[in-house]
Amino acid sequence: MLGLVMSYQGKPISSQPLKITVLKEDLRVDGRGCEDYRCVDVETDVVSNTSGSARVKLGHTDILVGVKAEMGTPKLEKPNEGYLEFFVDCSANATPEFEGRGGDDLGTEIANTLYRIFNNKSSVDLKSLCISPREHCWILYVDVLLLECGGNLFDAISIAVKAALFNTRIPRVRVLEDEEGSKDIELSDDPYDCIRLSVENVPCIVTLCKIGYRHVVDATLQEEACSLASLLVSVTSKGVVTCMRKVGKGSLDPESIFEMMETGKRVGKVLHTSLQNILHKEESLGTKRQKVGFLG
Repeated sequence: MLGLVMSYQGKPISSQPLKITVLKEDLRVDGRGCEDYRCVDVETDVVSNTSGSARVKLGHTDILVGVKAEMGTPKLEKPNEGYLEFFVDCSANATPEFEGRGGDDLGTEIANTLYRIFNNKSSVDLKSLCISPREHCWILYVDVLLLECGGNLFDAISIAVKAALFNTRIPRVRVLEDEEGSKDIELSDDPYDCIRLSVENVPCIVTLCKIGYRHVVDATLQEEACSLASLLVSVTSKGVVTCMRKVGKGSLDPESIFEMMETGKRVGKVLHTSLQNILHKEESLGTKRQKVGFLG
């Protein structure tokens, strides 16, 4: 398991929260500034019976994501593409609030948000998941399990989903056609003969909570309780906003929304860079890296 070491302006901040812009008057209960993230731990390949998996710890929030690649039939409206399916399980062990319908409703809300941010052609190359147009494609079932809830669920989940997709390996397939025109699908037995997904354009969510006249990123449960309105900003590694959603009963004025968007883009770009670096570093270690696993 490797800790996600954030940096800003080329200066690494080892074992410290993510620093973007810290003003002297910025001070939160835990000592962070308004645009500081807590430390993030990322570990991939933690579940053996999946095509890809990742575990992310953000403060006291603990997320496990598994990706399973299965063959299916392309959708009628997109015959030459595969697709992703999301399922979110809010474990009652994470927080008492998830007992009963509370967990189901939140799981559906998170899954719908994931569908929205992946509902475009640039996030994932869905055409690479097509095996035979109109007949066979790869379907990626992305299962999200909330092990512990310590605030800022959407950001942690989006990081874990991107890390799991980066770790995903899909068997290479050959389509054989005989003289009569019937097709036969042959899967490679070589575990290294696989397809890797490009996650360069997979967005991450940056949640900005409005508290008083200021907005903060990576809010704790206590800070979320003080916020009447939040803005979820889906940002790519290039700082492009792909999706935006307001949550909470409070209102946001246009000026605040613009400021929160700019903060989200600035924070999101640094988050992507650091996450990508740590994923490549972890993969380069190969079998030498220390595995903790989701029971660690």
